[in-house]
Amino acid sequence: MKTGKTILKGVALFAATLALAACGSTTEETTASSSEAATTASSSTTETAAWKDGTYTAESAADDYGYKIVHTITIKDGKITESNFDYQAEDGSLKSENEEYNTKMKEKSGVSAAEALEKLNAALVETQSADVEVVSGATHTSEDFVKSTTALLAAAAEGKTETIQLD
Repeated sequence: MKTGKTILKGVALFAATLALAACGSTTEETTASSSEAATTASSSTTETAAWKDGTYTAESAADDYGYKIVHTITIKDGKITESNFDYQAEDGSLKSENEEYNTKMKEKSGVSAAEALEKLNAALVETQSADVEVVSGATHTSEDFVKSTTALLAAAAEGKTETIQLD
C-alpha cells in the first residue's frame, strides 16, 4: 500500500514538473512575442515619419446594397491630420447621413453608422495607426475601415496620391 502511494506521489511530482516546464516555455514564447510586438509597434511609429504629405483616397466597388467605401486621409508634416471614411451610394449620398438607416442600425446594434464612423475616424487621427479598436455593433464597418486605412498608409509611405481601388 505504501509503495502505491509513493508511486502515485512520484507520478504527481513528475506531472507537476512537466506542467511547470511547459509554462516556462510558454512564458519565453510570450516574452518573445511581446518583444516582437514592441519591435513592430516601434517600426510602425517609425514609418509615420516616412509618410509623405498629401491627400490619399481609396474606394471600393459598390456592395450588394449599392454602397461603396470612400475613404480619404490627409497627411501633414508626416502625421495623419484628417480621416474621412464613409459609404457612398450611387447618387452620391452618404450612409452616415441616411437618417432611416442610422435609426435602424442604432436600434439593432446599439450604434449608428454615423457614430461608428466618427469613432473610427477620430481613433485613426489619435493613434496614427490602422490598429484601431473595433466599434462594437459595427464590426464589418470596422474591418472595412482597417482595410482601407492600411492601403492608404501604404500609399502615403510611397507618396502615391492616385485613388486606390480596394478589392
